[in-house]
Amino acid sequence: MGTNGGLVNPAEKVGRAANAAGIPYLLDATQSMGQMEINVKKIGCDMLCATGRKYLRGPRGTGLLYVRRALAELLEPPFLDNYAAEWESRDRFAINPGARRFETWESSVANRIGLGVAIEYALDWGLGAIRVRVVSLAEILRSRLDLIPGITVRDLGTVRCGIVTFTVEGKSGWDVRTALHARSINVWVSPMASTRLDMEARGLKDLVRASVHYYNTEEEIDAFCVALESLT
Repeated sequence: MGTNGGLVNPAEKVGRAANAAGIPYLLDATQSMGQMEINVKKIGCDMLCATGRKYLRGPRGTGLLYVRRALAELLEPPFLDNYAAEWESRDRFAINPGARRFETWESSVANRIGLGVAIEYALDWGLGAIRVRVVSLAEILRSRLDLIPGITVRDLGTVRCGIVTFTVEGKSGWDVRTALHARSINVWVSPMASTRLDMEARGLKDLVRASVHYYNTEEEIDAFCVALESLT
């Protein structure tokens, strides 16, 4: 899932193509972790990274990295410390096997515990149930935004997620965000610098991004749309 739209990319098809060509496959699951089920074996990715602070609802500054074990042994970490390697002699060190080679000595234990709790919380709800709820709310929001003059929903694809992006005629994304923030409504803006190739191809400068989650309600969606109508 991209940061600038609700499109769910065909990650499994990419995995099959990459595997057939013998190309290592790194998947960025930053937006999808926590709002849908993710199975690295089914996807066929060799590496997968994700942040903890988005749909997973974990602490900021946390994240996850999966690396297929056989590939992990071939990768050198960007720097070494007492977690990543063993200093065996004056002129020799050995990089530790597995994921530990990517760790650093200094890290926030409290944040890591918080990330674990967030993962357990999501699993208790069930990622399948979360996805059904999130996608349903997002489609309700898109359908209601389509009815507001001057607003254009910009999400692409037939399989979409909880990220809903749109533009407001005559207003920048930052102006819309500021106006909504004054009404205690939180949205974010995807600027061109975040996804330049896609935004340039579509002639867009920025997009307003509303990310619904399972705790949102239809009443909140109604209030959101009423606030937007006052801006158009």
